Amino acid sequence: MNDRPIGIDLFAGAGGMSLGFEQAGFDIVAAVEIDPIHAAVHHFNFPDTAVIAKSIVGLSGADVRAAAGIGRRPVDIVFGGPPCQGFSLMGQRMLDDSRNLLVKEFVRLVAELKAKTFVFENVKGLTVGKHRMFLDALIDAFGEAGYRVQVPWRVLNALNYGVPQDRQRLFLLGARKDIRLPSYPDPITVLEHDLFSANGKHNTPTCADALADLPDAELYPELMISDTVEIDHWTASSTYARECRCATKNAWHWGYVRAWDPDMLTSSMRTVHTDISRTRFANTFAGEVEPISRFFKLRPSGVCNTLRAGTDSARGAFTSPRPIHYAFSRCITVREMARLHGYPDWFRFHVTKWHGARQVGNSVPPPLARAVAGSIIEALGFAPHRPSKKIALGSPELLSMDMGEAAEYWKVPVLIGRRDRKNGLHKRKQTEIEHSLRANMRSE
Repeated sequence: MNDRPIGIDLFAGAGGMSLGFEQAGFDIVAAVEIDPIHAAVHHFNFPDTAVIAKSIVGLSGADVRAAAGIGRRPVDIVFGGPPCQGFSLMGQRMLDDSRNLLVKEFVRLVAELKAKTFVFENVKGLTVGKHRMFLDALIDAFGEAGYRVQVPWRVLNALNYGVPQDRQRLFLLGARKDIRLPSYPDPITVLEHDLFSANGKHNTPTCADALADLPDAELYPELMISDTVEIDHWTASSTYARECRCATKNAWHWGYVRAWDPDMLTSSMRTVHTDISRTRFANTFAGEVEPISRFFKLRPSGVCNTLRAGTDSARGAFTSPRPIHYAFSRCITVREMARLHGYPDWFRFHVTKWHGARQVGNSVPPPLARAVAGSIIEALGFAPHRPSKKIALGSPELLSMDMGEAAEYWKVPVLIGRRDRKNGLHKRKQTEIEHSLRANMRSE
């Protein structure tokens, strides 16, 4: 591992950015994630990464180094996207406001770890209106910590990087003042895009490229009670789908090969719809919004709308608004969401539709993260290479834990529970700032 640059993922979720950075040639040595359920899923997919299932508030650089077992080895990259809603825009010292605590802590950890580079990812909304003041204050804070930021900053759209989804996110790329500043990745060229198409008539992979080969979940009764079923015969039709199934020569990129069973359809638990709903779905034209549910119906020759996360239990536990499949009168499955997000089929999510959909919707599409990480690799002067090690995925039990079980596994308190009156303010602050907003951080 010592010949690959190392990275640390803050606010890691299930691991979309971790995967993209691994595929670009980094070893992800530590991932910090406060939600124990998300931390468990990350641990399943990245069993060699030290997962720290706690808040970054009060977590020191020394703590992260100890958990990762890296000693004094230089950290090449720290990346992550702090929760974005509820930011305070008041006053000259905005980062001192408690609602901006997690962003300030991100800057602190980058500096404490003396990371060579960093990537800060967040919503496009930070670039407009009064939020520009916050963005300027953040760039100033990085400057005070000894880091330069590539300006002008850019909003990147995943559909320009090989993802069949219209998803725009802000990325700040920065480097320590003694390190070369990375540049933003160029969009994938038309020639490269055309490789994803079966007919070469479009410049980005489409919904059909992503989903046409996936077996219809409603053909399998097992998927009423499970998220997994064995498929006898399964052939991918597009280059995009073949990459998702790791059936192409370069599908693993510069990442570690996982030991997995390609005959298993996973993350595909069925959704029960009423006949009335199915009729409405069927009568909705592709590319339009069904007027009652407000669900978007996918267009086979188009791209997906932005996939969003639902809310956590502190905000009503609403299910993610999954789009309607273009060919079937139902919402898409979590696996179909994952395909539209650029995840390979070996990557697993929580077995429930609610948690699984949140984990996809909250994450950065791995191909977009990989493009950004490739620019970091180049700036650092590393030549990426394919590792020879093959990784076994974690225990399937990690994918089915409820909050209590996951908290017990990580030996941490349950996030949503009774409030201790003596510590009420601290617990309320942590819940409101980090957990309650965490599930909705991608909704802008």
